[in-house]
Amino acid sequence: MGMHQYLESLDELELINRAPGYFKFEQHSVAAHSFKVTEIAQFLGDVEENAGESINWRLLYEKALNHDYTERFIGDIKTPVKYATPVLRSMLADVDDKLTENFVQNEIPTEFQDAYRRRLSEGKDDTLEGRILAVADKVDLLYESFGEIQKGNPEEVYPEMYKESLSTMLEYRDMHCVQYVVTKVIPEMLAENFTTQEKLRKLTRRVLKNQSPDK
Repeated sequence: MGMHQYLESLDELELINRAPGYFKFEQHSVAAHSFKVTEIAQFLGDVEENAGESINWRLLYEKALNHDYTERFIGDIKTPVKYATPVLRSMLADVDDKLTENFVQNEIPTEFQDAYRRRLSEGKDDTLEGRILAVADKVDLLYESFGEIQKGNPEEVYPEMYKESLSTMLEYRDMHCVQYVVTKVIPEMLAENFTTQEKLRKLTRRVLKNQSPDK
């Protein structure tokens, strides 16, 4: 038993496409998504740190880089399916946990097992680093959906993905990084020229209004 199987398995993440079953102008693999989420989490961590928060950078990088590795076992399941019922979500999480533990026990050398149990466990927890990961994941999904909308993709799933990403992100509105994305980044995004620009602006304003704590 050595690290060969783990290192070789990284190639598999390049072969798993996100949002399967929908027409896309641009494919995104789980490997590419993991890299982008890590880069986004790094930036969001900078925002939090500049605002006076203390960041455990090792933990943040580990959470972000590894957060979707276990999709190697069960693939990228569509979000509407994954969250269809609490029971199904719990069952999928249980399968994921068992497959991950089996992988760690059988493929990872003993001296590294505790580290990989930590890295491959659910990263979106109540720690600041876990919350940053949750936001970073939605920021990347926001940009994936925006890219398809900008290119004129007629699939209705992409405005829904955009709306869901923004709505979920706003659940963390108390975080400095979310406030930065909403007030600085999204206005720049919506200033881009594309055919459905005004439609997406209206959708964004509606989501922001509906999610406002003062509504």
